[in-house]
Amino acid sequence: MKLLGRLPSINVRKVMWTAAQLGLDLEREDWGPGFRSPKEPEYLALNPNGLIPVLIDGDFVLWESNSICRYLANRQGETALLPAEPQARARVEQWMDWQAGELNNAWRVAFMALVRGQPATPEAVAASVASWNRHMAMLDGQLAKTGAFVTGAGFTLADVVLGLSAQRWKNAPIARAELPAVDAWLERLSTQPGFADYVGNGMP
Repeated sequence: MKLLGRLPSINVRKVMWTAAQLGLDLEREDWGPGFRSPKEPEYLALNPNGLIPVLIDGDFVLWESNSICRYLANRQGETALLPAEPQARARVEQWMDWQAGELNNAWRVAFMALVRGQPATPEAVAASVASWNRHMAMLDGQLAKTGAFVTGAGFTLADVVLGLSAQRWKNAPIARAELPAVDAWLERLSTQPGFADYVGNGMP
């Protein structure tokens, strides 16, 4: 199997962290800013969105990082990361979908302006920061209820995708809310295989 995408991408790192959890030796090829452009025809033939990452498993090609994480867990039959029981699985996928939609939309303007240097008005940045903190407070409330991981006592793919998002929030140059449950959870995550390489590595 091969993953196309540069390591600084948070979406590439969530797949690599999943692979580390599964004990998979996933070959990675650099694509994206500073490397080959995902707008090249060769890449667009694999992913018409022109975004990273893309997974190639033999003749099978898959894009969208959360879908790749699910696929790898299913491929390896790993039901701790992605439960087989319908309701437990739905809980994991609910939080994964929330990360990809609600949480990502909350931080996008602030992060792209303050870290990536894209233009945005101060008002738009302030609104994004407020929304980012509000969404992170929702995660904090969930973690306070479980006292462990996002969906309960066990580490799942919800912790993978949200762990990277939370680390981005912690590293961003913004005024952050005090979220003790998130802080304690990140400490718990730091003992997981692959955390040091793909989450706690200083990459935004």
